[in-house]
Amino acid sequence: MNGDSFRNWKNGFTTMDGGQTKPPRKVSGGKITGIIVAALVVAIILFNSTYEIKEQEQAVLITLGQASAVTEPGLHFKIPFIQQVRKINTTIQGFSIGYNNENNTVVADESLMITSDFNFIDVDFYVEYRYSDPVKALYASQNPLGILRNISQSCIRTVIGSYSVDDVLTTGKNEIQAAIKEMIIERLEIQDIGVQLVNITIQDSEPPTAEVMEAFKAVETAKQGKETALNNANKYRNEQLPSAQAKADGILKDAEARKTERINEATAQVARFNAMYAEYIKNPAVTRKRMFFEAMENVLPDLKVIIQSEGGDMQTIYPLESFTGDAQGSIGSGNTDSGSSSADDRSADGTENN
Repeated sequence: MNGDSFRNWKNGFTTMDGGQTKPPRKVSGGKITGIIVAALVVAIILFNSTYEIKEQEQAVLITLGQASAVTEPGLHFKIPFIQQVRKINTTIQGFSIGYNNENNTVVADESLMITSDFNFIDVDFYVEYRYSDPVKALYASQNPLGILRNISQSCIRTVIGSYSVDDVLTTGKNEIQAAIKEMIIERLEIQDIGVQLVNITIQDSEPPTAEVMEAFKAVETAKQGKETALNNANKYRNEQLPSAQAKADGILKDAEARKTERINEATAQVARFNAMYAEYIKNPAVTRKRMFFEAMENVLPDLKVIIQSEGGDMQTIYPLESFTGDAQGSIGSGNTDSGSSSADDRSADGTENN
């Protein structure tokens, strides 16, 4: 390349036909930097102009210090550098009272309490809560969870102090939990910090020392033994009551049957006596004789018969059936009956009573 050609190349490009073109323009470094900065600014503005709310979240949109709640999930827009967004988790969360939830160690300052019967006891609780109002949760108080924890501890000690140690350890847990929950809800409504209590449960309750724990276990064992004995007694009672009731019913039925029988018998005797009395009124003498003969028929078989001769010798003959078995006995018996009848007639008539 000669000097002219170099100058021509320096001043411009030479075409094949000898024509000359202008060289390309050079882009300055300042313009490239400006483009990059502008692109970054646009990206930052676009990025800061949108925000997303998930299903379990709510947001607080702050515009020049004015806060408003955004509760609908999805993609939302805001004015960059003028509006700010703070998100709140609305799922059910919780914290422990009386123990460390991470390493499961006892926190004595929180768990140690005194009951109404002046016994010390360790009680652990778990509190479940959720944010009900994101604006109040952020701006109504500086530490809403600290307020909830303090209210919970105060209500727990108040309620535990009104129950006996046996209730806290055994049968009164459900009632205690309900009372604590109701008290916490009332105080949260007064504070109005945007936090809602979901539930509070007793995780564990036990005496503070090993010796006291053993004593309580012994008491609990005795109570269980008592319950077992009562259950066995009730079972035995339920087994024996039906048979005893059946026996009682049988005795009552027998008594009713005997009562009916005696009443019927007495009624029959009364009817017989009335009939006999009616005949007696018609003919008293004959009726007396008949009654006397019937009575003697019943009495004589059981009597001892003594026959005395004229000389004074006495001969005892018993029983009377031996005389009625032969003819002589029949005759003797007939004579005796005649004599007896004569004596009875005289006695009945009242003429001779010797």
